[in-house]
Amino acid sequence: MTERLTSPPATRVEPVTEVLHGHTIVDPYRWLEDDESPETRAWVDAQNAYTRRVLDASPSHARIRARLETLLSIGDISAPVMRGERAFFLRREGYENQPKLYLREGDSERVLLDPNQESAEGTTALDWWYPSPDGTLVAFGYSQDGDEESVLQVLDVARDTLLAERIDRTRFCSLAWLPDASGFYYTRYPQPGEVPPGEERYHRKVFFHRLGDDPAADPLVFGDGLPAEAQPHVRLSRDGRWLIVTVSHGWARADLYLHDRTRPEAGFIPVFVEEEALVEGFVHRGQLYLLTNLDAPRYRLLAVDPERPERQHWREIIAEPEEARIEQVVPVGDRLVVQTLVRATSRLTLHDLDGRPVSTLDLPGLGTVSGLNAESEGDRAFFRFESFTVPPTVFQCDTASGRITEWAAVEAPIDPAAYTTEQVWYRSADGTLVSMFIVARAGTPRDGSAPALLTGYGGFNISRTPLFDRRMFFWLEQGGVYALPNLRGGGEYGEEWHRAGMRERKQNVFDDFIAAAEYLIAEGYTRPERLAILGGSNGGLLVGAAMTQRPDLFRAVVCQVPLLDMLRYHRFLIARLWIPEYGSADDPEQFAYLYAYSPYHRVEDGTPYPAVLLTTATSDTRVAPLHARKMAARLQAATGSDLPVLLRVETAAGHGAGKPLGKQIAEQTDIWTFVCDQLGVTVA
Repeated sequence: MTERLTSPPATRVEPVTEVLHGHTIVDPYRWLEDDESPETRAWVDAQNAYTRRVLDASPSHARIRARLETLLSIGDISAPVMRGERAFFLRREGYENQPKLYLREGDSERVLLDPNQESAEGTTALDWWYPSPDGTLVAFGYSQDGDEESVLQVLDVARDTLLAERIDRTRFCSLAWLPDASGFYYTRYPQPGEVPPGEERYHRKVFFHRLGDDPAADPLVFGDGLPAEAQPHVRLSRDGRWLIVTVSHGWARADLYLHDRTRPEAGFIPVFVEEEALVEGFVHRGQLYLLTNLDAPRYRLLAVDPERPERQHWREIIAEPEEARIEQVVPVGDRLVVQTLVRATSRLTLHDLDGRPVSTLDLPGLGTVSGLNAESEGDRAFFRFESFTVPPTVFQCDTASGRITEWAAVEAPIDPAAYTTEQVWYRSADGTLVSMFIVARAGTPRDGSAPALLTGYGGFNISRTPLFDRRMFFWLEQGGVYALPNLRGGGEYGEEWHRAGMRERKQNVFDDFIAAAEYLIAEGYTRPERLAILGGSNGGLLVGAAMTQRPDLFRAVVCQVPLLDMLRYHRFLIARLWIPEYGSADDPEQFAYLYAYSPYHRVEDGTPYPAVLLTTATSDTRVAPLHARKMAARLQAATGSDLPVLLRVETAAGHGAGKPLGKQIAEQTDIWTFVCDQLGVTVA
């Protein structure tokens, strides 16, 4: 596929002109922002039909789908959450659209929640779940069509029946059960009519629900007076005395409040507030522990007497590591399990309750730990481990001895020895050293002939570490190179690394990504006409910026659920939450750097752009689909090359979470058909 098979549908131009901070901005496709317009819907249908004509004409499409069906049907499993001898965990097997929630007790296990039974198309998703302390109840949230608009329900584990509770507006719910399982604290968004129209996805607050009560009468516990964009989270000590509310203000600042439930008149004590730092906390055996990057970009652990939480009484018990970044601390009995990240791979160590190191756990290799958790008064911790070529395995750790044993594993017909993984370092535009993982089939030539896929994220303090990506193996089997750089804006190297890719420094992220492409070319891994880039969400912004700044470097671009109009992004859905990360064009100083890189505004008529596949979904409640629509129209009109610009709009799907396996297979088939055809890859 080297040329357009047909011309894309015509798009009406209706310029809207605005003057922002002295700059005249012309938006030719503002009308495509209207999701409900019949004209927009007809335009989307025409674009989808065009995309289908192009992709379905590929002779590789059927072969790619067959292989991806096999790879994506490799199962998955989570680390268990223990309640006594009851293990609660997620597992997906074979061609199941959604993972199920299981209960394992002794040698027996059974399904507790099966979202696959809730909709024939597999579009009901289990968003979150919280077992009660005694394991008799599970609070959980289902949502539909990928919209992540969860409805809270409660399952009676023994009776296998649902209680009467149904609480909507519980998107991304944080929940903490009382010790006796008679009720819980939880977060909820306002009902329509409680706030001005358009504000319903903000103003999250903490409520308390006692089982059997009318949720409409649940008392407000915390949240009055918070900014509309603040995101409170709840945690309760094992004995039920101490309620912790952590309030996130974006991804670089948080506050922490403490409430003694034996003294309700005392209210919430501000323990950690108005600091330009992140914090999270837990109470264990009467001690409050704070994990924070305050004065420690790679984080440190503080111990605090909850009866005297003033700053002068804080004690540092684990100092900021010299190289590692502390990611998580989990209490279990008389031990603390500390998870760190060293050069973007996981480590686990055991410490006593005063922070003194006891031992280092022997992990299977260099990879990623996730799902670390434990019962606070037990003697076991559980976690999941995986790497690029090692499928997910769940381990149990005896915290007394430090010995780990396998608890469950995903079986995958993959030979790790057939592939090589290396971590390289390269210099970005300003001289900063950036690390990158490169995965390839053993013996892949370094003469520039191999096709390569470069992907990245670079934002929101999110670390991109080695994961067992089933899609990647299709690419490696075709002789492809897979490259993942640890861009600034991420969390791999601490808060300074994150802040180096925020707001006015966002261009650093794009420079890091462009430099990664230049490194792959200079070192013979590939050449521009055989290089594709892929990114989703904030990663969609990344590849959009890279494409508009250096269109000569890439042959193909896959831009998934992206942000692309950075002058208007904050006006839609939940995007005001991201202003601390990106900035807002309403501010004249922030407008300047947003306008400088906004991909939609960087498109220039007549530029020979790479082939582009933009994807979005109608139920995306995070990133508005308008970004992909407007960018597709703009690129189709502007590009000076004969390479296609395609738009794929999914129905009954959202930003990605909860997408059924069947839709994943269809989407990935289209993506890899596009990439292989554009890069001249013959699919075996």
